Amino acid sequence: MMAIDSVGRADDPAGSSSVSAAIEVSHLVKTYKTTRAVDDISFRVPRGSITGLLGGNGAGKTTTIAMIMGLVLPTAGRIRVLGCAMPEQRADVLGRINFESPYVDMPSRLTVRQNLTVFGQLYAVPDLRGRIAELAADFDLTDFLDRASGKLSAGQKTRVALAKALINQPELLLLDEPTASLDPDTADWIRSHLESYRKRRGASILLASHNMLEVERLCDRVVIMKRGRIEDDDTPSAIMARYHRSTLEEVFLDVARGRARDAES
Repeated sequence: MMAIDSVGRADDPAGSSSVSAAIEVSHLVKTYKTTRAVDDISFRVPRGSITGLLGGNGAGKTTTIAMIMGLVLPTAGRIRVLGCAMPEQRADVLGRINFESPYVDMPSRLTVRQNLTVFGQLYAVPDLRGRIAELAADFDLTDFLDRASGKLSAGQKTRVALAKALINQPELLLLDEPTASLDPDTADWIRSHLESYRKRRGASILLASHNMLEVERLCDRVVIMKRGRIEDDDTPSAIMARYHRSTLEEVFLDVARGRARDAES
């Protein structure tokens, strides 16, 4: 389908140059015993873009992200991140990327400042004290920088996790439900901050989210997964048009419930 090819899937000869891809996944497979958690998927995240990775529980999103980060070895297929083969060249690229999920807790007994210091040292961040002060101001963390992370509210933990994810000013940011547990005002502020960071730094973002309004607002492209395979890969507007839907939430429900889209030309 030309609409998909035009945004540069990994199996598109006209758009497969890894030079312009922050992430390039080609025929990726992950099998656990007899179960294919990821089943021969290919897609690209262009540099400087925000790409949404959507799918219900068990669709294969988390496994895909783990393989992109080099944490899980693929059964078959190829992954390149910022031009480096993963996981073989993981050491060359990990300092240039970062990951955030509100479902992954930081050490609860350490204060926010101590946690950010540890992660900043792992990334060898220059002027770490200044960087932490900058992030504290950006994410409104100053009042609880010296509070134990385990004593924070869910929303505060999410803001700290995002600050941690940006501490090394990554070229590639992998986000899993970045605005979970945040009130609408704070969530909107976080989205604005991510948009600003992408524009200011030219960063690339892969965003896994169940918030369809968030995806519509932030994402240039959307990759929809179901049962380990890619169901669709295109711009949000093109996907909504193909399903004759006015929102991505309606598309998401169609995919989850097996409703057909337009026949491909």
